[in-house]
Amino acid sequence: MALPSSFLEELNARTPLAALIGRRVRLARSGRQWKGCCPFHDESTPSFWVYEDGYHCFGCGAHGDAVSFLMQTQGASFIEAVEQLAAEAGVEVPKPSPEAAAAEKRRKDLGAVLEAAQASFHRRLFLPEGRQALDYLCNRGLAKETIRQFGLGWTGERGAQTGDLSREGIAQDQLVEAGLMRRDEQTGRIFEFFANRVMFPIRDRRGRIISFGGRIIGDGQPKYVNGPDTALFAKRRNLYALDLARQGIRNGGLLVVVEGYMDVIALAQAGFGAAVAPLGTALTQEQFQELWRLSSAPVLCFDGDAAGARAAARAAELALPMLAPERTLRLASLPAGEDPDTLIRRHGAAGFQSVVDSARPLAEALYELMGDPGVGAAPEQREAFKKRLMGAAGRISDRGLSSEYRKAFLDRYYASRRNRFGPPPPRLQPRPPLKLDAVAAERVRILTAILLRHPALIHCVDHAYSTVELPPPLNRLRKTLREWADRADVLDSAALIDHLTLSGLTVEVEQALGAVPFPLP
Repeated sequence: MALPSSFLEELNARTPLAALIGRRVRLARSGRQWKGCCPFHDESTPSFWVYEDGYHCFGCGAHGDAVSFLMQTQGASFIEAVEQLAAEAGVEVPKPSPEAAAAEKRRKDLGAVLEAAQASFHRRLFLPEGRQALDYLCNRGLAKETIRQFGLGWTGERGAQTGDLSREGIAQDQLVEAGLMRRDEQTGRIFEFFANRVMFPIRDRRGRIISFGGRIIGDGQPKYVNGPDTALFAKRRNLYALDLARQGIRNGGLLVVVEGYMDVIALAQAGFGAAVAPLGTALTQEQFQELWRLSSAPVLCFDGDAAGARAAARAAELALPMLAPERTLRLASLPAGEDPDTLIRRHGAAGFQSVVDSARPLAEALYELMGDPGVGAAPEQREAFKKRLMGAAGRISDRGLSSEYRKAFLDRYYASRRNRFGPPPPRLQPRPPLKLDAVAAERVRILTAILLRHPALIHCVDHAYSTVELPPPLNRLRKTLREWADRADVLDSAALIDHLTLSGLTVEVEQALGAVPFPLP
């Protein structure tokens, strides 16, 4: 039976292909891909490669997706393979119906309309009437080969595109449905959505045109506009140049997220073939999921001004709940007054490469974006800042990663304070452990409690304290306490207890403090 292409795309997106193929083939990671010996012919040198959405054997030519792999290896029919994958992915296979068939035909027809429009726009760009638009692109530093690679075009004056497409038998209602024309709800009049604009085809991950973006030539507003949401296109879900970025990553490129179309195109022309951009909106959760399908640590590149910092903070906070050990971000800031396009034109590919090389891990960047008030700030400001940090870490759904972020934030928070006690003295050579009787053991517990409340004393008693034999729980506590004291810039009781708690030593801390028969100051 025929199934909607949108369902099959979702099914493949939900299926971790390397894990599926890894059940039958021993795979080894190679960069972002996996490789192994082909299951479809005998070989001793691996030539079978698995990508995020497909496989290919460079020996025998076998290729396909999750569905075709099950069909070829298990002898399953198409529908049997689909049903197996759907059951594992937790999705329901749509029932055949006239409505589903009609919707699928509608999607194909809309795709054909958009392909015809792109061909018309691209052809018109190289006609005499498109000279102003072509000059604009060339003056922005784009080679004609790049213009052709991205399929850029020109709408012509108002009415030109409608005339071109109507001569190909495309009705106005189809143009409205494809997002190329708009109907005024009050008057019923139909008018072109794009006019007098340079056109940027927007493609899905498989390279099919799903909409357009347009940049006006002249002083009109808005400068950039994207097509409306349609049956094929949703701004929240798609990214500009996603299809090219997938290929760029396969070729070893680094996934970089920039602001606009021209940034992406300039980067591609300069050799950064794995750049994408959101479509006129801030990054969304759906777009983050799409990015992480391609890379475990994409680089978000923002302007180096206040607006760029705000955009970076919004993106980082939106991503927090979705972070996992295999899903993170890095943040890079451009020099003030530059965007990727201008930076490359002034300083070449090396200029942008230096920006990418300076990208910071998310935890480090987020700490700075949260606005550290500094050592001299009032206690209230410092505490408010710490609460913001803990709140950010708490929004991470992965509990283990959330704990690691809290540790990283607290370590940096306390390291930023001035050390009032100077560096620790050098350690003496350890003596053999001393055996303790019950009374001596109780004294060590009390000493541990005192050090928890007054960690600055650790360097006064460390040589003796470190050589006493302790039961395992207290020994773990002592080991963690001494390691923390060695690297802490300020020996603060609250910071120490926070660190021990985050290290899983809550019970040991409570037992040590409970051993004191008198209140500690």
